[in-house]
Amino acid sequence: MKRGIIAAAAAAFLALPAAAEEAPDLVTVVTAAEPQTQLMAMVLTAQALEQGHSVHMLLCGPGGDLALVDAPESATAAQPPRDMSPQGLMQRIIEGGATVEVCAIYPPGAGLDPDALIDGVGVAEPPAMARRMMAATVWSF
Repeated sequence: MKRGIIAAAAAAFLALPAAAEEAPDLVTVVTAAEPQTQLMAMVLTAQALEQGHSVHMLLCGPGGDLALVDAPESATAAQPPRDMSPQGLMQRIIEGGATVEVCAIYPPGAGLDPDALIDGVGVAEPPAMARRMMAATVWSF
């Protein structure tokens, strides 16, 4: 019995570093179709990244369109006041060290191959994403 408890405690302890490595400070979830909302999600997420927070972004539904090589014009058109597009700022966020993924069901639901996604965007694995979201502050747009 005592060995079982010690083994369980050791297993739990050894699992902590892996979970901590995957736990960002912020998870931003973007599902909105409106370009202004998408851009504001990127602006605020970029600010968090610039302030030193680790960032993970999840794009679902219309938000997933931001990750497409052949993205709709609403994702790529420059918006005032700084003539930045949601996709363009998202790419800067990736270059700044954030991880960006589309929902696991987005590519098959849209009939897409992973090659349809821009460089730097992956496909989320639900168990890992759930762990990240449970451990982080979550912003949803």
